[in-house]
Amino acid sequence: MRFTNKTALVTGGNSGIGLATAKLLIAEGARVAITGRDREKLDSAARELGPNALAIQSDVNDIPGIEAVIAQVKQAFGKLDIVFANAGISAPTLVGSTTLEAFNAVVTTNLTSVFFTVQAALPLLDAGSSIVLNGSVMRDMGVVGTSAYSATKGAITSMAKVLASELAPRGIRVNTVIPGATRTPIWSRGARDGTDVAALEKVLSQGIPLGHLGDAEDIATAVAFLASNDAKHITSAEIVVDGGTIGSPQGAPIYRR
Repeated sequence: MRFTNKTALVTGGNSGIGLATAKLLIAEGARVAITGRDREKLDSAARELGPNALAIQSDVNDIPGIEAVIAQVKQAFGKLDIVFANAGISAPTLVGSTTLEAFNAVVTTNLTSVFFTVQAALPLLDAGSSIVLNGSVMRDMGVVGTSAYSATKGAITSMAKVLASELAPRGIRVNTVIPGATRTPIWSRGARDGTDVAALEKVLSQGIPLGHLGDAEDIATAVAFLASNDAKHITSAEIVVDGGTIGSPQGAPIYRR
């Protein structure tokens, strides 16, 4: 039980990678606060997680709202040992047809809110605490129509290194998990609503050396390692969980004879 007597905050913890991570942390002894915008999804996640979960409805784009979340966490838990800044969105931002509003929405959710989540949580973090940011292989892929999303994920990597430097004197570790294509609801919501997910997965898998998408639990395992005492001498590091997509692209099925 690596997280007995530990407390955690997982933003965007009502589905996908966030929910899988909250489940794992709770299974290993933690009390976990999760946030999400959708009350129905949040309540469903809370029921699934059980009595050691605190579900807080919040929009990470609302900076005063982030501070209110931390206030609720402080009242419930008194402190934090782990912050997983996971909340994010994906939206098309094709050059030539993207509005400032659409571009800024991605940047605010995926980057600005991450910084202010960490900043708001700092008073509850002591030496030995762990912060994990959620990046993406999209920072390296050059995928058409993803300028805002890919830029934010590249920025997350850079920001994590700065935060690690700034927080090292306090004994607080900052690391990043870098997921590849992962089975989560992101593939069938928003601009992708109505997507044939099975067909999309078949196509995407051809570009992944291990031949399949990851599961949310694969990412959660990496996050839990970085958050745990097993990684007590690791900071400013990344764990890439992508089936080899960016490290060994020539190993993908599409290139095999």
